[in-house]
Amino acid sequence: MLKPIVHRSITQTPKSIIFFFFFRSSSSSSSPRSKYHNYYLRKRRKWPHPVYKSRWHEKLSQQHAMQALRSSSPTNLLSSLLKSFALYNTNPTPNSYHFIIKTLIKTSQSHHIPPILHHLQKFETFETPESILIDLINFYGRNNDFQKAIELFFRSPDFRCTPSVDSLNCLLSVLCTRKQGLEVVPQVLLKSRLLNIRLEESSFVILIRALCEFKNPKNAIALLHHMVDHDMDVDVRSFSLILMTLCQQKNLECDEVMGLLEEMKRLGFCLDRKDWVNVIRFLVRRKKDMEALEALREMKLDGFKPDVSCYTMVLYAVICSGEFESADQLFDEMLLMGLVPDIDTYNVYMNGLCKQNKFDDGIKMLSSMEELGCKPNMITYNTLLCAIYESGELGMASDVLKQARGKGVVLNSGTYETMIYRMIGAGDISEALDLLEEMVQKSLVPRPSTLDEIVSCLCRNGLVSKGLHLLTEMVGKNILPGCRSWEALMVGFQIEHAFKEIDFSPME
Repeated sequence: MLKPIVHRSITQTPKSIIFFFFFRSSSSSSSPRSKYHNYYLRKRRKWPHPVYKSRWHEKLSQQHAMQALRSSSPTNLLSSLLKSFALYNTNPTPNSYHFIIKTLIKTSQSHHIPPILHHLQKFETFETPESILIDLINFYGRNNDFQKAIELFFRSPDFRCTPSVDSLNCLLSVLCTRKQGLEVVPQVLLKSRLLNIRLEESSFVILIRALCEFKNPKNAIALLHHMVDHDMDVDVRSFSLILMTLCQQKNLECDEVMGLLEEMKRLGFCLDRKDWVNVIRFLVRRKKDMEALEALREMKLDGFKPDVSCYTMVLYAVICSGEFESADQLFDEMLLMGLVPDIDTYNVYMNGLCKQNKFDDGIKMLSSMEELGCKPNMITYNTLLCAIYESGELGMASDVLKQARGKGVVLNSGTYETMIYRMIGAGDISEALDLLEEMVQKSLVPRPSTLDEIVSCLCRNGLVSKGLHLLTEMVGKNILPGCRSWEALMVGFQIEHAFKEIDFSPME
C-alpha cells in the first residue's frame, strides 16, 4: 500500500533545498547549454559565422594562393595568378599583383606588363597601392622610357589610386636623370595641378639637384628664392650644392657668387666648412687674392678651423700677389694652430722664398723638411734650382744640383732648359751640351727653341760642323729643331766657305 504523500508547507522546507531548486531552475533557463536549448539550437537553428573567423579563413586562403602563385611557372603569370586564387575561392590581392609585376621586371618580361595593368584596371575593385605604380615609374625611368612613366603617373586614378607627392617625386627623379627629361618637367608640373598634388620641399630639392647637375645654377637660385618667398623650409644641402655649382662655373663673374653669398646670409643661412672651402677655392682661381685671405678670416670667425689645404690655397694666392709678409704670417699661424704642412704647402712656400731671392732660406727649408718627415720631391728641387739658375748664382746652383742628384731627384724638362739657357749665357757651351744629352737620355724632349739656342751658339763660336752633327743626331731621335737652327747653319757654312776662298798668303 502506498504511503500518502506528505505535503509540507514552504515554511517547513529547509532553506538549503529552496536555494538549490531556485539556482537550478534559474541556471537551466538562462544557460544555452541546457538540454532543451542545445537541442533547439542544434536542430532548429544555425550558428552565424563570427566575423573574425571569416576574415581569418580568407586570409589563410590568400596565403595558400600566394604560395601556389610563387611555385607556378613564370611564363604566364597573369593566368597563374587567376588560377591560384580561383583554386582557393578567393580574390587576388594587391600584393599578388605587386609580386607578378616585380617578377616580370626581374625576369625581363616587361612586354607582359600592359595586359596585367589592363586587367588590374578593368576587373579589380580594390584600391591599387601607390607603391606598385612607383615601382613601374622607376622601371620605365631606368629604361629611359619617359613617356610611359608620365602616362602611368597621370593614369593613377584609373587604377583607383590617389597619387601623392611620393609618386610625383618619383616621376621627377626619373625625368631629371636626362637633359631631355628635364625639359619636360615644367609641363608635368602644370598638369599635375589637376591631380591636386602640392609640391613639397622634397620636390624642390630634386629639381635643384638636377639643375645643378646639368650646370644651370641660375635657375636653381630662382627655385631657391621661390621656396623662401612661400615660407618653405630650405634644405641647407641645397644651398651648399648651388654655391658649389656656382663656384665651379668658369664664365661666371665673381660678384654673382659673392652677391648670392651675402643674400643667403641675410636670409639666415650659415656657411659650413665645406662651403667656405669652395668659396676660397673659387676666389683663388679667380685671382682674388686678398678676398681669399678675408674669406679665410671669416671662416675662422664662424668657428671653423681651416685645414692644411685651405691655408695652402690662400698661401698660394697671397704669394702670387706679392704679399710676402702675409704669406709668412699665414705659414706661422698654421704652425701655431698645430697643423703640419704637407709637401704642397712646402712647395708653395718655397716658391715664395725663391720669388724673394731668399735662396739660403730655401736651402735651409730642404733640411727642415727632411727633419719633419716631409721629404722634398721633384717640384721642390726644381723650383729652387730654376730660381737659383735664373738669378745667376751658378755656384750655389751647382751645389743644389749635386744634392738633388744625390737624393735621386728627377729633374723636369723646364729645369733642364733653364740650366741650359743659363750655361749658354755664361758661355759654358760644353756644360750645356752635357745637360742636353742627359735630358735626352731621360726621355725628356727639349723645346725647339732650346735646340735652336744651342745650335746657334755653336755656329757663332765657329763650330758649324759640330752644330750640324748635333742637329742630325736630334732629328734621328725625332726631336725637331726650329727655323733658327737651319738659318744658323746656313749662315755658318757661308761664312766658312767665304773664308776658304780668301787667300791669306802674304803679298810678294
